[in-house]
Amino acid sequence: MAQLALPTSIEFAMPPVLHNGQDRMRTVGIEVEFVGPTAEQTILALQEKLGGQITEDDPHSFVLQDSTLGDMSVELDSRILHPGKGDKSHGRVLPRIAAWFGFAARHLVPCELVSAPVPLDRLHELDRVLTVLRELGAKGTQDGPFYAFGLHFNPEIPRQDAETVTAFMKSFVLLNPWLRREVAPDATRDLLGFADPFPPDYVRKVASPDYWPDVATFIDDYLAANPTRNRDLDLLPLLHHLDAARVRAALPHEKINGRPTFHYRLPDARVSDPGWSIAPEWNRWVAVERLAADRERLDAVGAAYLAFEGEDKSWANVVEQVVQS
Repeated sequence: MAQLALPTSIEFAMPPVLHNGQDRMRTVGIEVEFVGPTAEQTILALQEKLGGQITEDDPHSFVLQDSTLGDMSVELDSRILHPGKGDKSHGRVLPRIAAWFGFAARHLVPCELVSAPVPLDRLHELDRVLTVLRELGAKGTQDGPFYAFGLHFNPEIPRQDAETVTAFMKSFVLLNPWLRREVAPDATRDLLGFADPFPPDYVRKVASPDYWPDVATFIDDYLAANPTRNRDLDLLPLLHHLDAARVRAALPHEKINGRPTFHYRLPDARVSDPGWSIAPEWNRWVAVERLAADRERLDAVGAAYLAFEGEDKSWANVVEQVVQS
């Protein structure tokens, strides 16, 4: 019997708009959560494979600069373990306690690896980072019943204008039932707090073919319905970049770093699985970009959604046909 030849990797799809408003290749960064190796062990392994210079911010926070994949950071994902990054009055009192607690808690508190933005046509190279983590014995979502580790994408917005922001938001809320079904978070992940979907009334507002607001109105509507970072597509960093004063007036104490990117949060980082790649998750994001770039189809899908009387799971079957066509 002839052996079936299987592909050795998954192709990374490219979105329809590759360049930003300055005609430069758009960029995307990733964030990956895991447990097992310390932040220091991880950054040293990355340096060995990718080169660069290491800077230590504290015993649980490191930066690798000028690697072959650009800058990246690794740190325990808890603000209390990095007192120097928060309230400076605490920073003079707590560093030793924070360092000790970090070593004690590192098997429960995940490390977070954050890459600098890389050009879209180099995104596939970030799969090399997963190989480094696996070789270190890093563990992911599937390795414990209460592990809740995520993968996040930070794709640069193609144009910093109201029409682009609105089109992406429309596309995402219309495809989100399908996206969430494909990601298939299990009951444990829901219990541990995977990001909430957008409120139904807000989805219906955004989905309307007549909804094409200016930036100020879009931000006000978003903040009224979503005064939180707890969304699969967190727009607060982007909206803060577009109008920091408006966002801060509504959320004066929220931790937000403004940047011209979307923040797409996924609930599953299977870093110990030798077959796991970020490609499938990225390719589903590209489906959002493709629909966002097609104004006629986008309006038609929005009108169909408003007329649809079924549940989200049934709508997911409908929009799956849109994605595949």
